[in-house]
Amino acid sequence: MNDQRTTGVMTQQRGTRRQGIRGRALLLSRLAASDLRHHVAQAVLFVVAIAAATSVLSLAFALNGVNNNPYQQTMAATNGPDVVAQSANDPYTGVTSPADLAALMQLNHAKGVVAHSGPYPIVGENGPVGVNMASTDIDASVQVEGREPGVAAVDQPKVTDGTWLRPGGVVIERSFAETANLRLGQTITLNGHPFRVVGFAVTSAFRGFPGNSLIWATVATARRLATKADPISYISNLKLSDASPRAVIAFANAHSNGLQQNKGGPVDTTTPFLNPWTAVAYDDSSFLRTDQAFLFTGTVLLGLLALASVAVLVGSRLAEGTRRVGLLKAVGGTPGVVAATFLVENLFLALVAAVAGLLAGWRAAPLVSKPLADLVGAPGAPPLTFVMVVGALVVALAVALASTLVPAIRAARMSTVSALADAPRLPKRRESLMRLSRKLPLPALFGLRLVARRPRRAVLSAASIAVAVMGLVAALSIHAAVDKKFSHFASSGGLVNPDVPRAEQVLTAITISLVILAALTAIFTAWATVLDARRASAVTLALGATPQQVRAGLAMTQVIPALPGAILGLPLGIGLFKVAGHHLSGFPPVLWLGAAVLGTVFVVAALTSVPAWIGMRRPVAEMLQTEGA
Repeated sequence: MNDQRTTGVMTQQRGTRRQGIRGRALLLSRLAASDLRHHVAQAVLFVVAIAAATSVLSLAFALNGVNNNPYQQTMAATNGPDVVAQSANDPYTGVTSPADLAALMQLNHAKGVVAHSGPYPIVGENGPVGVNMASTDIDASVQVEGREPGVAAVDQPKVTDGTWLRPGGVVIERSFAETANLRLGQTITLNGHPFRVVGFAVTSAFRGFPGNSLIWATVATARRLATKADPISYISNLKLSDASPRAVIAFANAHSNGLQQNKGGPVDTTTPFLNPWTAVAYDDSSFLRTDQAFLFTGTVLLGLLALASVAVLVGSRLAEGTRRVGLLKAVGGTPGVVAATFLVENLFLALVAAVAGLLAGWRAAPLVSKPLADLVGAPGAPPLTFVMVVGALVVALAVALASTLVPAIRAARMSTVSALADAPRLPKRRESLMRLSRKLPLPALFGLRLVARRPRRAVLSAASIAVAVMGLVAALSIHAAVDKKFSHFASSGGLVNPDVPRAEQVLTAITISLVILAALTAIFTAWATVLDARRASAVTLALGATPQQVRAGLAMTQVIPALPGAILGLPLGIGLFKVAGHHLSGFPPVLWLGAAVLGTVFVVAALTSVPAWIGMRRPVAEMLQTEGA
């Protein structure tokens, strides 16, 4: 009987605990839902801030291997080789000896080779000068590969514009043609000999420009272009029975030139050099690795800015909801419930932001990974990997926790009386500061006092401005360095690496995101300051200040932290440029840097003047009746 009673009591206690858990969960969800309904705009900014960082991170992860699809499509369209073999040539003269050529031809029939084309002569590959190509726009060094007018068994370049080879004509690799601004039908010269451009084509045997400046001409033309400084070399294109990455790398290692891979035995200088398709695909995706470097850097910047932005939002909501915290404690809410109210709401928003950022980055990957002109096909949407999902969730939750945990603990530890009183922090009165303040104009004095009342908000505002200016300065530095690097080639028709403009575009997009997010943060911070200072503003107006002076003072609350933040962003941006600047050198003009600082401060002042103007439209008597200090 006693056992039955004990079991019944324990069952009743478990049921009571379950009901208590459900009740607390229901209470927290209702409190969070109520707070979100009253702060929709701030919740949207919260989600946008975190989603910006998670989308850039997801995009960076999504670019892993995404370019393989265009390369494989190009390989299929051109019947591309699994391995490209090049004659060894004499290491001193660069001349292909009969033994070198024989070794290359013997490789065409090696075990595992099921098809081949060549050997084809190629000029400008080994010489110090290369074949000189001149057009109306440029004067450059190129490689010329001799081909037959017919279709090759392996590696038949796919013509994208015009036609394939014919006597007196040449075909230009498409990425090089676009960079060199070449047009169909125009005449170019190769070592002084005129040729007509009859077509543009792509190949998977070589990486495009800037890795190679490739032109296809007839075999007779290639032989005629050879000189003592640039002798003829030969290449063969091989198809293997097993084209898997491991198999082609093993084949290349087994047959490659001992000058490159000496395994301790005697070096055979007649053994050809071998390049597997995996190496070409890796080189073709170099621009994606460059973009990834900027995207990971952008993730850090956007994450820091999101941390500052969300902390400002959470702090302002805590300042607005201090009396709400007091009322919640007055009706029996424990410190745990108070802290959980903040955490549950913001963690929910962080999850929403993580999903939004993950989907945005995943959908944007095909746009960013659009291949260069040396490939055909489209990359397609990448798979949603475990790393992408976990990375987005970790970043979102980390930002939310880091920015919410301290305000949540402060709210939990706040006494009921002080919360109901809702008294702001009063600045310490120092005689030296008071003497200095007498010399300040009224707007500056009013703004400085408001900043002193909420120092954490000012620090976070300065941090957000510093991060935005850091990205802006880094982007300006890269633009200036690129212009400096290539401007002195402009008169001679110098060619610009197409990877650099793409990297600039990625960095510019990240910088625009930083600036927009910083601007939104400045607006919401200014609005929080206006609401927080309604009574102080009304008292200042009642004492004789004009509305214009009060509005200027409210704007000063954002200008005061923005100025040191913008100045701090200068060295941080230069440091970022040195780390992620593609080995570029040089800095933007001092005028640009000064304009960045002053322009940032001016934009902050303009953005914050709007909330200040809206907040000061209420009558003074109504503002004096508001709760809070």
